[in-house]
Amino acid sequence: MAVAGCHVMAKPGGAICNIDCTYCFYLEKEALYPERNKNWRMSDETLEQFIRQHIAAQSGDRIDFAWQGGEPTMMGLPFFRRVVALCEKYGDGRKITHALQTNGILVNDEWARFFAEQHFLIGLSIDGPASLHNHYRLNRAGKGTHEQVVAAMARLKAHHVDFNTLTVVGKHNVGHAADVYEFLLAAGSRFIQFIPLVERMSTDNSSVLNLVMPGESAAKLAPWTVPSWQYGEFLN
Repeated sequence: MAVAGCHVMAKPGGAICNIDCTYCFYLEKEALYPERNKNWRMSDETLEQFIRQHIAAQSGDRIDFAWQGGEPTMMGLPFFRRVVALCEKYGDGRKITHALQTNGILVNDEWARFFAEQHFLIGLSIDGPASLHNHYRLNRAGKGTHEQVVAAMARLKAHHVDFNTLTVVGKHNVGHAADVYEFLLAAGSRFIQFIPLVERMSTDNSSVLNLVMPGESAAKLAPWTVPSWQYGEFLN
């Protein structure tokens, strides 16, 4: 049965990422599927089935795809060119849109041109100025990623790519609302999203995961968590 406006978020590379954010709840999920560590990419067969079935399930004239991770650009440009080709194959003339959330590390001019040509809406993760962003958003060597993200934003703007910014609000930046907001405006972000950082850490030494779901009783709040009142003050 076809439905109108069904929104599905695909993670074609699973939890695989090229940076190592301290607060990331998803990165450690790869420990749940050790057999996928050497075969983490969505296969072409699965991709084609997903696109065909998602389009067929929609009753309206517009179909939305959202791509996330991990880091979806690690799939490479050929993967997303294949995405576009399959959407053209099965789209039957309907309007198809794509949104992609990225940390920006791999976004070079070639990526930016592709996003512009195919009208991708890009979400760029950035937690404010360098002193705040680099507190938790680190590369695999433990170094800050801010400079690379700002460079990615500049490329998106240069190629006239529609983008928004996504800022995680945690203990590192919740007390610096004006600094975060003014930085994002000065950097060129005109569509700004905030997400409060609320995570729980397992107190069970036998747990496979460090960050656990709300239903787990053997847990405590992560040190970077922000209470609701503090997040409210940040937004005010």
